[in-house]
Amino acid sequence: MKFYDTGFITKYQDFTQVQIFTAGKSILNLKLYEQQVCSDTFSCLDYKSFNKQYLSSSYNEKFIKELFEKEDNEINFKDRKNAILIKVKRN
Repeated sequence: MKFYDTGFITKYQDFTQVQIFTAGKSILNLKLYEQQVCSDTFSCLDYKSFNKQYLSSSYNEKFIKELFEKEDNEINFKDRKNAILIKVKRN
């Protein structure tokens, strides 16, 4: 997955939603629940399976959930070994 566009991170009571848009069209819609990650483009996966398929199996189980739920204004994560770069800038 590679995205360089505008998005929203919205925290609800039961899940955190990550939406990425390009030219006004949704290109990624993740819902991060306590036990699983769901998307419009794939069925729900547990975090271990999500990491293995999209990130790296060496990551902590809920890595992606913890990353997007951080309150920092700027988040930079770089993993050169696995060629993964995640940058989040909050306005």
